[in-house]
Amino acid sequence: MIYSRIAGTGRYLPERVLTNADLEKMVDTSDEWIRTRTGVERRHIAADEQSTSDLCLEAARQAFDAAGVTKDDVDLIVVGTTTPDLLFPNIGTLIQEKLDIHGCPAFSVEAACTGFLYALSTADKFVRAGEAKCALVVGAEILSKIVDWKDRTTCVLFGDGAGAVILQPSEEQGIISTHLGADGQYKDLLYYPYGASKELHKTHLPDAKIMMKGNEVFKVAVKTLGGVAEEALRKNNIDKGALDWLVPHQANLRIIQATAKRLGLPMEKVILTVQDHGNTSAASVPLAFDVAVRDGRIQRGQLVLMEAFGGGFTWGSALLRY
Repeated sequence: MIYSRIAGTGRYLPERVLTNADLEKMVDTSDEWIRTRTGVERRHIAADEQSTSDLCLEAARQAFDAAGVTKDDVDLIVVGTTTPDLLFPNIGTLIQEKLDIHGCPAFSVEAACTGFLYALSTADKFVRAGEAKCALVVGAEILSKIVDWKDRTTCVLFGDGAGAVILQPSEEQGIISTHLGADGQYKDLLYYPYGASKELHKTHLPDAKIMMKGNEVFKVAVKTLGGVAEEALRKNNIDKGALDWLVPHQANLRIIQATAKRLGLPMEKVILTVQDHGNTSAASVPLAFDVAVRDGRIQRGQLVLMEAFGGGFTWGSALLRY
C-alpha cells in the first residue's frame, strides 16, 4: 500500500504584531478578558500590500527546504483558504506563478477553518492514487481585512498567517486516514455576509464583516471536534492513549481544553499556539504542526491527530504518523 507522508513543513506570520494591550486602545476590552476567554495574547497582521498568496509563498519555501525538494519537483498544489487574493484565478495558480511552477494542477478549497484539512485530504487521495508524487498543501488566511476592528466580540480572536506541508509517497504509514464532514444548518452562526453573487460589487456595506454567535459556536464546536477525533481513532482501532500529539485548530483555548478533556488527553500532549497568533482559520493547524516539528516535540514515527472546525459548519480530522 502507498501512503502519503509529510516530508517537510513551513510557516509564515506577518511582521506586524497586535497585542492585547494594543487592542485595549482600540475597543472596550482588556488583556485579562481576552486571555481568560480565548487564550490569545497576540496576533499577526498582514501589511496593506500583502496578499494571502504572499504569505503562502514564504510558508511554501520553508516546506521545500525542510523536505529537500525544489519547485521542479512539485506536481500538485492544493490550498485551503477563505480569504483568497481574487475571486479568480484561484489562489493555487497565483502561488504557482510566484513559485515559477508550470503545468501541474493548482486549485483551492474553501471550508473556512477546516480548509487545510480539506486540502490535505484531497492531496492525500492524489498521492495514494499515484496522481501526484510531490504535493504542496497550504492553509492560509488574511482575516484582518474582513474583521470589524470596532467589534470587540470578534476582533480579539483573529489573525493572519500561513502554514504548508509537502506530501510525498511512502510505503510506510504517513497519513493513515482523514475524516471530513459538514452541516449547513449552522451557516448563520458564523459567516461573512457577502460574496460574488451577493452584492460584493457594492461598496461601504455596513455589515461587511465576520458575523459570529460565539456561545452557540462554542457548544457545537466542542461536541463536533470530540466526535470527529473519536471517529478517526475508532475506525483505525487505535486507543486514545496511543496518541502522541493532538494538533487542534487554534481557535480558542477553552474549546481546545474541552476537546482534550473529552479525549482524555492531558494538555501536555496538545500542541498549543493560539496565544501567539490567535485564530488564523485554515492556517492554524499547519502553523501549530510546524512549530512543534521545528521545536522537536513532534518527532518521526509519532502518532498525531489533527482536527479542525469552521464556518459552514465544516469539520475534519487527519490521523497520521509523522
